[in-house]
Amino acid sequence: MTKVLVTAGPTREYIDDVRFISNASSGRMGYAVAEAAIEAGHEVVLVSGPVERPAPAGVTFVRVTSAVEMRKAVLNAFSAADCVIMTAAVADFRPAHRTSGKIKKADAKLTLDLVRNPDILAELGRRKERRLLVGFALEAGDGERNALEKLESKHLDYIVLNSPSAIGAETVDATILGRDGSRIEMKNASKARIARKIVSLIEQE
Repeated sequence: MTKVLVTAGPTREYIDDVRFISNASSGRMGYAVAEAAIEAGHEVVLVSGPVERPAPAGVTFVRVTSAVEMRKAVLNAFSAADCVIMTAAVADFRPAHRTSGKIKKADAKLTLDLVRNPDILAELGRRKERRLLVGFALEAGDGERNALEKLESKHLDYIVLNSPSAIGAETVDATILGRDGSRIEMKNASKARIARKIVSLIEQE
């Protein structure tokens, strides 16, 4: 049995107590990966940002909100993991300061000071040792070149390339690129089918 760590969903970076920076990730891909790994007989920890879907049966479920919280939860589970599959759409930036309460509406412009969030995937790549590490690249334009650069720079074993149209979609076009130069094209594939393919690849390793 392989111990698989999966991340899913968006993060929320709060500006005040009611407003936040986030993205439209539904978490569907990560939850599909967790379900596929459970069905294949693996032990799964799922670290999920805020999404409106129940935890898959059989997983150890950790719910988080922010990128900093996700990093902490991932690092807590990382030492026991044999494989990490990072599908989460982690916000790149967060407000430098969170305001208590609710910022009042005013005629003046509001300037938001942002700082970079930790790059969780890059940090795992530096620490991976013998673990398998799978990342995702949501790219527009020259996506494959960017995905291959990410595969190399973050020390990944596989990267799954898709486009912004994948957000919230039931079916997507995806390309799975491997560190060995392998390339698997999946056209109009359900996220469940892509998840099963990812799990089969890590089993082959």
